[in-house]
Amino acid sequence: MSVSESARTSTAKTYAPKPGAAPLSRMIGAQAALETRMLLRNGEQLLLTVVIPTLLLTLFSTVDIVDTGSGETVDFLAPGVLALAVMSTAFTGQAIATGFERRYGVLKRLASSPLPRWGLMTAKTISVLVTEILQVVLLTVIAFALGWSPHGNPLAVVLLLVLGTAAFSGLGLLMAGTLKAEATLAAANLVFLLLLVGGGVIVPLDRFPEAAQNVLGLLPISALSDGLRSVLQHGTGMPWSDLGILAVWAVLGLGAAARFFRWE
Repeated sequence: MSVSESARTSTAKTYAPKPGAAPLSRMIGAQAALETRMLLRNGEQLLLTVVIPTLLLTLFSTVDIVDTGSGETVDFLAPGVLALAVMSTAFTGQAIATGFERRYGVLKRLASSPLPRWGLMTAKTISVLVTEILQVVLLTVIAFALGWSPHGNPLAVVLLLVLGTAAFSGLGLLMAGTLKAEATLAAANLVFLLLLVGGGVIVPLDRFPEAAQNVLGLLPISALSDGLRSVLQHGTGMPWSDLGILAVWAVLGLGAAARFFRWE
């Protein structure tokens, strides 16, 4: 073999392409990073995820508007606002963003890629978790400045936030993957407002009629806010009943989204 032929053979071996999809973990990681950057650059999303929870925490902690019972108002409000932040990011913001991605054909193009449907859902959920970490840090700093004194087991708080994220993420993706974008926009905002009032975020559930309490207590926002409040305000152990409710919502929501989500 001549020197030139040997060089060509070496070059071909060095620069030979490797066709095929990237490893699934790398695809999910790249999609999650993209989703996170898009979410943090969206002004409407930041209004839902940062501005509204911050205003509610600051306003209701400093102005005596709602009777939250004994103790400092911020001790009651902070866990509820953390639950609201999870809902605003994992459910409302994600449902609206994904719904319009579906309308504009973004998801249709992703469907032609090797990324499976459940991989896209996983990437979106990871993006939501990253955003929520930033939310929790910000709201915690503000709550401490307002005099918050949390208690309880940090592991229980993490479990509640993770299960709450999974539950709301599944419901948001189910809505975005089955309804039209305009319907998703209207429904997601309506649900956000209704759960803000009736989910135990700023108004205690015991202010509602007993029959309504039994129903409202089964909602994911109520389970998350009540569980966080039990741990952070009252210092209880694992809130197993609230964790169980969130786990059921997470399984049902993610399962239904994986089954019925449409790319276009």
